[in-house]
Formats: sequence, structure tokens, C-alpha cells
Amino acid sequence: MDAPTARNRPPTHPRIPAPPPPARLALRPPSFPPGPVCGAWWPRSDDLEAELPGLAEAFADQKSRVTRIASHRETWSTAPRTLRVPGHTVQAAWLVSGCDPHSIRLFSRNLRRWDLLVIPPDTVDTTAARLMTAAADPTNHLTASALMAAERRRLPGNDTQ
Repeated sequence: MDAPTARNRPPTHPRIPAPPPPARLALRPPSFPPGPVCGAWWPRSDDLEAELPGLAEAFADQKSRVTRIASHRETWSTAPRTLRVPGHTVQAAWLVSGCDPHSIRLFSRNLRRWDLLVIPPDTVDTTAARLMTAAADPTNHLTASALMAAERRRLPGNDTQ
């Protein structure tokens, strides 16, 4: 067999980055006024740099383009000031007080804001499904932390299962 040369080598194609996996996102119907949370997001890891692109795409499809976020510093493994998402950069604010540790706040260019319950990545499917349904329920008036506490009471001895 001939060794590859410039003449017989197969053409190389530029590597196109894989699209982010679809976000596991449940949002309150748009016709209802916002409550303490407007829905829930169940990321696959605590790496916000890897997770935010999928959330930003899904959120832009359903609501608006995310331009800024605010979240509790202890929720994520790192705290970058800017995060790359498809087509733009998102500015991040990291808080240690005044922000529910179980939520992420999304801001859009038109200055609207949405608070989402962040379900821990290691949460089992059935628990995550209950939390997503509860957070997106138009009649919900609980904060993200209150939703998590109610779920823990439902399953004594389990933080996220």
C-alpha cells in the first residue's frame, strides 16, 4: 500500500464543534405571570461553561437571547466572568448572598429576567421530573430553595434522590 502523500491523502475537513446537548428545561407557560421561579433547568454537570450553551440555545428558542446571568458562587465548579455560547458571550455575576443557591437568573437584552430552579446534576430522573413539573407549574409560589426543601421532605434521607 502506498504511503499517504499530499496527492493521495484524503481531504481533511475543518473540525466543526459538536452542538451542545439539548438542555433539560421546563418553563412556565408564557401567559402566566412569573412566580419566584419561571421554570427549572437540570444540567448534566456542575461545569457551567459546558452547560450554559445548551441552556442559552433552548432559552433563546422559547423566550429570549440570554445576555447575562447571575448565580450563587457555590452552585458551580468555576466562576468565569464571561461564558461563550453559540453566537455571543454571556456576562456572569457570582453572588454569595442575596441569590438563592438553587437558582440561576437569566437576563435578556430587553432587560427581562427569569429565575430558574437549578436541579443538581446527580438527581435521579423521577425526582428531577417532579421538580421540573413543580417549578414550571403556573400555580407555584415557592422559591427554588423551598422547592428543593419540599422534595427533601418528601424523600427523607435523600438530598437529591
